[in-house]
Amino acid sequence: MISLDKFDCAILAALQADATLSIAALSEKVGLSSTPCWKRVRRLEDEGYIQARVSIINRHKVGLPVTVFVSVRTTEHDEKWLTTFAEAVTGMPEVQEFHRMSGDVDYLLKVVTSDIDGYDRFYKKLIKAAKLSGVSSAFSMEQIKSTTALPLDLVTQRLPA
Repeated sequence: MISLDKFDCAILAALQADATLSIAALSEKVGLSSTPCWKRVRRLEDEGYIQARVSIINRHKVGLPVTVFVSVRTTEHDEKWLTTFAEAVTGMPEVQEFHRMSGDVDYLLKVVTSDIDGYDRFYKKLIKAAKLSGVSSAFSMEQIKSTTALPLDLVTQRLPA
């Protein structure tokens, strides 16, 4: 159950755009005084709406320009196998996202790496992690959109007036 109001959504939207905002700047931006704004931020953190505040690093500048979407298929679907596979994959720093899927693909990974050789090293670690029936890789040719911002306007549209 979502227990947000328009001020909560405004705070979340502002922090998505710039997590370095001071409480004074944030409160001015959302139309609250500092103390109520600070209390709302604390509540949003305590209730898990704000999971973390991070810096987004330019992957090209740090030498990780290659993005690969890796589709994984398996014939194993028991809990023990999933635990083993999930622990291995979550421990691989190249993996930015890891999803269990419906449809023809069992798991989808978003992987960043330095180059083809870097991906080959990752691939060899992946196939050692657990029994897989198929791995397919699609290299991103161009990133057209990338955002971490959630579309909070869809939430505010459902709030009572």
